[in-house]
Amino acid sequence: MTEAKSRRFRAGLVQLRCGRNVEANLAAAERLIREAARGGAVYIQTPENTAIMELEPELLLSAVQGEGESAALQRLRSLAAEFGVWLHIGSLGIKLGPERVANRSYLIAPDGAIAARYDKLHLFDVDLAGGESYRESKLFQSGDKAVAVDLPFGRLGLSICYDLRFAALYRALAMAGAELIAVPAAFTKQTGEAHWAVLLRARAIETGAFVLAAAQGGTHENGRNTYGHSMVVSPWGEVLAEAGEDPCVILADIDLGESEAARARIPSLKHGRAFELREDQR
Repeated sequence: MTEAKSRRFRAGLVQLRCGRNVEANLAAAERLIREAARGGAVYIQTPENTAIMELEPELLLSAVQGEGESAALQRLRSLAAEFGVWLHIGSLGIKLGPERVANRSYLIAPDGAIAARYDKLHLFDVDLAGGESYRESKLFQSGDKAVAVDLPFGRLGLSICYDLRFAALYRALAMAGAELIAVPAAFTKQTGEAHWAVLLRARAIETGAFVLAAAQGGTHENGRNTYGHSMVVSPWGEVLAEAGEDPCVILADIDLGESEAARARIPSLKHGRAFELREDQR
């Protein structure tokens, strides 16, 4: 009975609409984190770019700090300790040098300690229809490793936004024991409408894991439009909770026994094979 209880918990996803003012963004995040904690969530996730949404390199570089100096990180660590929750900061911009920034997730333990860090592996360098263009690699330094971390109720795999399109990362996390996979994001509205829900459900189904994806939503101060629709998906691909476009909190009760059950029904993680791709020999 004790073990069964330890595999159940309530997750809270915080959806934001961040602008260029770091203090205003953090105040909005804090209000919704408090709401999630009051709602019983013991794991709370915020979206990518929790402290600022900015595309102009000069403005972003002037707003971000190194990890040791980050007032945003310290404030959020204190908030985790205040409520005694696992607070997963979807990402903060962390200054690495005069012209380089990491897009870094932080998992904060209930005592305020940093339990895990993850730097976004796949950078969004894309030209979309209608003139939207993004070149994250001009400013951001990509990460070089996948990260999974143990929580009291299960193992969590970390990812950020554009990572969602790279299925091999999620299989590797599942093979490393992750039963929960985090996808904090700031998906564009254009790509989100087409692919967000489909990809989240696919990652859940193919890994037999719960997918937890807090998102940015709406029209931001810098003119960017993000899709929102923060979502919790079960290992069987069922959408357990979903937001709209506006800032809010969504809650979902998670039973990690469902991950084990899904993997038993469809044991595809055990059936993967190495193979060689060859030219047609006819």
